Amino acid sequence: MPTLYLYILDTLSDWETGHALDELHSGRYLKDPSLKYDVVLCGKSLDTITTMGGLKLTPGITIENIRAKKGDLLILPGADTWLDPAHASIINMVDTLLEQEMVVAAICGATLGLANAGLLDNRPHTSNDLEVLKMFCPGYKGEQFYRTEPTVTDGNLITASGLAPVEFACSIFRKLDVMNPATLDAWYGLFTLRKQEFFYALMASLPSQ
Repeated sequence: MPTLYLYILDTLSDWETGHALDELHSGRYLKDPSLKYDVVLCGKSLDTITTMGGLKLTPGITIENIRAKKGDLLILPGADTWLDPAHASIINMVDTLLEQEMVVAAICGATLGLANAGLLDNRPHTSNDLEVLKMFCPGYKGEQFYRTEPTVTDGNLITASGLAPVEFACSIFRKLDVMNPATLDAWYGLFTLRKQEFFYALMASLPSQ
């Protein structure tokens, strides 16, 4: 079973990772449902955090215990606290995890943490807004690589706007190659256009059908 590591921190934006977590963990739309992902909560410590929605979450491991392998995923969710130096340890691990063929997906505030550390200076990326990155991230020098798109995938790194949780999940599924193309197209259509034909197309696309 592959592993989905979710880094949790105070003020975590609950809604931004829901689609990716639900589909990868349940396996209901994967082309091989037996390869559903084991979800592991990780943190800078084992202290309980409080999400933006008021949920109390406790890490199962600290980030030093992440064991990256090809096909595994680390999600860095949005939060208001990413520019706190306390999160430097996970940010400093990103390049190493990418070299170990792990997929790293960062959305919303997490992209600010990456940008401020210089990790987006030389690769295509996106965020909530270019001017926001320039305003809040004094270490950021990647303006020429910024793309005004909901999500950007560069190698094994995915970045996304906080306004694009569906697109974020879709980019993750595509990068991990866990859904058949017809399934992914129908899933995306269902959650963006909300038309019943996409639901029937989704059901028809599943391996069991």
